[in-house]
Amino acid sequence: MGVIVNLAAKPYYLDAEQIHWVEETIASMTLEEKIGQLFISHNHNLNVETAKSDLRKYHYGGQRYKDSGSTIEEVYEFLKAAQAESKIPLLIAANCDSGGDGCVGDGTYIATAAAVEASGSEEVAYNVGYVSGREEQAIGVNWNFDPCVDILKNWRNTIVNTRCCGTEADTVIKYARQYIKGLKQSNVAVCVKHFPGDGTEERDQHLVLGVNELTPEEWDASFGKVYQALIDDGLMSIMAGHIALPNYQYKLVPGLKYEDVLPATLAPELINGLLKTQLDFNGLVTTDASHMLGMAAAMPRRDFVPQAIAAGCDMFLFWRDADEDFNYMLDGYRRGVITEERLTDALRRILGLKAALGLNKLQKAGKLSPPKEELAVIGCPEHLAMAEDAADKSISLIKDTRSELPIRPETHKRIELHVLKLEEAHGIYKAKGGIEELIKEELERVGFEVTLADGAKRISGKVEEFKANFDAVLEFSDVRGYAAENNYRIKWLAPMGADIPWFVTEKPTVFVSLNFTTHLTDVPMVKCYINAYKNTRTVIRAVIQKMMGESEFKGQHFNEHVWCEKWETRR
Repeated sequence: MGVIVNLAAKPYYLDAEQIHWVEETIASMTLEEKIGQLFISHNHNLNVETAKSDLRKYHYGGQRYKDSGSTIEEVYEFLKAAQAESKIPLLIAANCDSGGDGCVGDGTYIATAAAVEASGSEEVAYNVGYVSGREEQAIGVNWNFDPCVDILKNWRNTIVNTRCCGTEADTVIKYARQYIKGLKQSNVAVCVKHFPGDGTEERDQHLVLGVNELTPEEWDASFGKVYQALIDDGLMSIMAGHIALPNYQYKLVPGLKYEDVLPATLAPELINGLLKTQLDFNGLVTTDASHMLGMAAAMPRRDFVPQAIAAGCDMFLFWRDADEDFNYMLDGYRRGVITEERLTDALRRILGLKAALGLNKLQKAGKLSPPKEELAVIGCPEHLAMAEDAADKSISLIKDTRSELPIRPETHKRIELHVLKLEEAHGIYKAKGGIEELIKEELERVGFEVTLADGAKRISGKVEEFKANFDAVLEFSDVRGYAAENNYRIKWLAPMGADIPWFVTEKPTVFVSLNFTTHLTDVPMVKCYINAYKNTRTVIRAVIQKMMGESEFKGQHFNEHVWCEKWETRR
């Protein structure tokens, strides 16, 4: 069964009245309502009537949503309607790891975790959490699926390349604490991820079983140190990843065979044993998304839906088919996979988190959704100033071994611009529309003459003619992604395509990454390389200012992974 939650203790600290509400609510629920509370729904559109119908039928306890193409007001009205329909207040979640842009498209980006690390600034880390919380709360979100507290041990890992803020436990703890401190200025619960820890390998648990192969001693001194510190601080919730920890699992389950190793989301020895017992975590555990292959390939869905709760997870993230999954969970309870004791404990943790946020009291007072005028905080001048400050402090000049900077209109007026984009049509991260025009516009704004290169052409033409026509070359990479490939790299548009930096020995060349930090593995020949961490106008404008020598490069705290363990990248 595992450890029974104590709602009076950390992280809930509920008083007798709030505990009574939890117990009374559970006692009043039908079996179907209890089963529904275990699920976090995901609405891929903002159809209010569909959400209302699902709430009446499945009684789910948590809500995620996809806001692609929706306005701030549309997201707000959808979440308000969902809360109004739900008998029990909803936990409404968003992934804000770098600012309010994680809860709504027009939210304010501050800094990725990689940018925070590069800045060396605890203030920037605090501001990321602060803006995330304020903009989430304004739109109706009360649960944040971040920060990532993974540790980037493997430079080839693209899942958490920009989403974790260091290669060592102490660095992650330092910045995660500041992020959480900032987030807590709003009534938003923290959910760190991805237990037991991503970043040691290069594969993607969206596609395969993730494996953290550290020994128990290595894990205790790294990922375990991070989780223990944050649990001791009063962490409210944790997202379990579809990641196995086999060497620790062998220790916890003597005689366990490799073929029987399961991801944490389905492994009671990791959730009930390592996390809730050994690390003394008294909060709520949710699974990562249940359609990911790290979970979906472990056993039939009919079995793993209830097994996740039996293993110690308290909530199940996302339906595949609502009716089918609901009945899988209900059937698992009826078959004894989920015991009555385990179901009740999960419900107490779920409702305990809602009570700790005061959602029941807000609902009773008719204040569960924020006033619409609070939407004005999204993209407000205070937050935009924090975004500019973060860009200024984080943008990193990784190398300029031939002293090609500064590049200014007075000295290098005629620019050939190359823009590399993610070509994936339906990925989690798609190419940003209009990025070439945005960069060109910002360069021309300060006086450059810009010609956009065609990367679909092969390298051709007279070199001397190229040299006569251009004073410098700028190449921006807007490549980021996961869930379609195990390791994202630069993909050239044509064999020996014109974007490949053949020109580095002919003209001053600056390569700028707007996302991943490890592109030098594919362009080691460039002599001037900048990591900028994001593709917003604010960041691009700051990059240009620094490239021109108008502002110094302050991002000095980037980690050694930028060199990709290759000697030629340093030249």
